[in-house]
Amino acid sequence: MPDKITANPDGSLNVTDEPIVPFIEGDGTGVDIWPAARLVLDAAAAKHGRTVSWKEVLAGQKAFDETGDWLPQETVDTFQEYLIGIKGPLTTPIGGGFRSLNVALRQILDLYVCLRPVRWFEGVPSPVRTPELVDMVIFRENTEDIYAGLEVAAGSPEAAKLRDLLHDSFGWEIRDDSGIGIKPISETGSKRLIRAALNYAVAKGRESVNLVHKGNIMKFTEGAFKNWGYELVRDEFSDVAVGWDDCGGDPGGKVLVKDSIADITLQQVLTRPAEFDVMATMNLNGDYLSDALAAQVGGIGIAPGANVNYVTGHGIFEATHGTAPKYAGQDKVNPGSVLLSGVLMYEHLGWQDAADDIVAALEATIADKIVTYDFARLMDGATEVKCSEFASAIVDRL
Repeated sequence: MPDKITANPDGSLNVTDEPIVPFIEGDGTGVDIWPAARLVLDAAAAKHGRTVSWKEVLAGQKAFDETGDWLPQETVDTFQEYLIGIKGPLTTPIGGGFRSLNVALRQILDLYVCLRPVRWFEGVPSPVRTPELVDMVIFRENTEDIYAGLEVAAGSPEAAKLRDLLHDSFGWEIRDDSGIGIKPISETGSKRLIRAALNYAVAKGRESVNLVHKGNIMKFTEGAFKNWGYELVRDEFSDVAVGWDDCGGDPGGKVLVKDSIADITLQQVLTRPAEFDVMATMNLNGDYLSDALAAQVGGIGIAPGANVNYVTGHGIFEATHGTAPKYAGQDKVNPGSVLLSGVLMYEHLGWQDAADDIVAALEATIADKIVTYDFARLMDGATEVKCSEFASAIVDRL
């Protein structure tokens, strides 16, 4: 019998061999990539005597067409109740409604960690010389920073009111024709994000955690993020981790915690990728970094993502790319992003064996040069296949 996933007080999950998992097919190419990913996910689960009982919920264009609502409350309630879900790419309404349905889901469910591992699969075309050195895991804070959406439009009464308040209270001079945004970075939000990154690094045997920030300029927001990170290491992780300044760069077998300025980091992940392991950063930095890193290993078409609250146990795993509507229904695009997000979901459920099997089968398929058009056009001697055929080839190699 299918069962709901439940959470323990510490956020760990209770998962049977037939869990119920809500899914959103996704807009645009979601009609192609979700069935392909599901085929592989089902086959990998079945290999180990398990079955996922998939439960469809609606969001995006499909939801709007059927209900008149871009994000029905029923969908939010279902994710809330069943804890774990997976989704394809979603359309964001233009001219009203949510700024982003993805951001809305993260904020409503307080999914404060955006987890984005980036690694290279042998044979995948890359614009850099040593893509095999890219093996990084980004912990991106999901609820604060400028993504909080606390802004007012230029020329609006709200902007005038806020501008006057800032002038009268702080003496800040802001041009009359400015839009104004607020960038909140809290100790609570920073520490729970960095705590998750440190727990991951310890559990996975990773060597370092890098705090990425622009604290040399934004001293009381991004600079505070860095300082709170080192404070957390000293207060809660001193037995398993140590800050750079406290060990002179020699961690003595512990996880080394260091920091770097965001702009130079974006250069050094290209020029010195082997020096980066787990990275913890704020919302906007994490967005830039994860896409820049994905470009080194094949693009966001195969970049997975997870949005997790490690305290409540909630998690939504998602394709990180857009809807690409011009390719929708053509059975053409690479399903790798949503498939590898499914791998992250299986790991989160404790199904490491099934997750490892999918990765090995994906690697074998790419090594045999059986790939979708995005890779085929960049590989010599490749066999270009459809999205569904790529999924079938992966299943054949499970």
